[in-house]
Amino acid sequence: MTFADLIVTNARVLTMDSENPAAEAVAVKDGLILSMGDKRSVLETRGPDTKMIDAGGGSVIPGFIEAHMHLFSGAAELAHLQLAGIAGFDALQGAIRGYAASNPNRKMLVGQGIDYTVLGSERVTRHHLDRILPDRPFVMGAPDHHTMWANTKALEMAGILHGRTLGPGNEIVMGEDGLAEGELREGEAFGPVVALAGEERARLGLSTGGEPDPAPTPEERAADRDILRRGLAWCARHGITSIQNMDGNLYQLELLSEIEAEGGLACRVKIPFHYKNFMTLDMLGKASAMAERYDSEWLSSGMVKVFYDGVLDSWTAVMIEPYADRPDWRGEPLFSPEEFAEVAVEADRRGLQIAVHAIGDGAVRAVLDGYEAAQKKNGRRDSRHRIEHIEVTTEADVPRFAELGVTCSMQPPHPPGAMGLPLEPTISRIGRKRWPLSYAWRTLKDAGAHVVFASDWPVSPIDPIAGIQAAVLRKPWAEGMPDQHFSLQEALASYTVEGAYAGFMEHRKGMLKPGYLADIAVLSGDIEATAPEALHAIRVATTICGGRITWQQ
Repeated sequence: MTFADLIVTNARVLTMDSENPAAEAVAVKDGLILSMGDKRSVLETRGPDTKMIDAGGGSVIPGFIEAHMHLFSGAAELAHLQLAGIAGFDALQGAIRGYAASNPNRKMLVGQGIDYTVLGSERVTRHHLDRILPDRPFVMGAPDHHTMWANTKALEMAGILHGRTLGPGNEIVMGEDGLAEGELREGEAFGPVVALAGEERARLGLSTGGEPDPAPTPEERAADRDILRRGLAWCARHGITSIQNMDGNLYQLELLSEIEAEGGLACRVKIPFHYKNFMTLDMLGKASAMAERYDSEWLSSGMVKVFYDGVLDSWTAVMIEPYADRPDWRGEPLFSPEEFAEVAVEADRRGLQIAVHAIGDGAVRAVLDGYEAAQKKNGRRDSRHRIEHIEVTTEADVPRFAELGVTCSMQPPHPPGAMGLPLEPTISRIGRKRWPLSYAWRTLKDAGAHVVFASDWPVSPIDPIAGIQAAVLRKPWAEGMPDQHFSLQEALASYTVEGAYAGFMEHRKGMLKPGYLADIAVLSGDIEATAPEALHAIRVATTICGGRITWQQ
């Protein structure tokens, strides 16, 4: 008789397997699903050492697959000042001064998650921040991580108060006095300020895609492993069992491998090679080497991440027609369409998966064109290349996703109006003409594309249940506009089944099925019986990854 290592009972099991959709209990053995079904039959596998988990009538689902996040930088930011929800100068001043007082020894103070409209229609400058904190360097970032605002002290220390020449798509906003205003758009602009915080190793996978230089000391390496452990624990706490990271370098893989050797990872992690616009095609050899060296069910690579454009809120997303509120501007791409096509052809030739940040409809079209060029040059294969975000697209491009086999990686917390985000100025920036195909999850799904959901943490809160609620409650911005919301079952699938598909692992995870990986989330209540408006009250009670409990309430 084979005895289970662990049994979850008294459960409403949502398997996400259409052939066997529900069960009362799940048994786990050696990191895999042993059996599932009615309580009595599953309990037959109970042995003297079987660990029992009583779900208390709560839902039991496959562990969430977080298909787009930034693990290292997100983990580092858990220690920063959190400014989400702050509105008005007085509230901002109180938060910053309070944080400064309680952190007297921090050489650089960093805030995260401040809304673009924190001062209403007035744009933040260094002068506002100087009134709050004149004598210590301070910088704060927008939720999308594409714009930061620094005080004069920080700009001086970073050597950018008088501006600096930057690459395309990056901008230090300058004032009429010839000095930086404090608004820094995109990573090249705010990189020198962020570096003052001493956390640049956590951002390298985003900022350069390169390795730490000089090499970290053993103490620095240990500190970085602790940061990553904190991030993995934060993921496990939210029911996440698999992470598809969206920035990367070899250093992150090495650190995670060391954590795995020391006692195991709390989540399965995929780390890409981040290809930047200053690199040359031969550098994709490093991506191939990373893919070869890391290829287990716990830690893998094999993906190339690229940024094609920026974001709508700072006019850095690339549009086909000009911005509705800036009729002379379409945004500036980080690659020309021809340059990106060369990258796509070469990465595809190497058998690597490609994931590209493309927000504006111009960027989305250029990336689809690049994928089409790769298919023509190399032949069609099951590449599952991805586009991340797709915040605006066009009618002509909608069918191309399914035709080219491109996965749509989208984020329910991102549309204006979702999860407390203001509608303005974003929807006016997009312009009413483009609203029907903005954040068009339903349109793309109905056109036959695979749609996978994620948070983009730390851009948005990590909680997949909050994301599911946002997807279910999504409302059109105006009457007569297409309804893009998902049903509960569809949203759950986009965080489980579709996440597994996006990672070429649908035969091993994303469902609860005998022989599949024992990656499981036990919820605090019955998610199917909960009103959509109350979904946020459902919590993760237990997370199991590879048969091991990684979080328990």
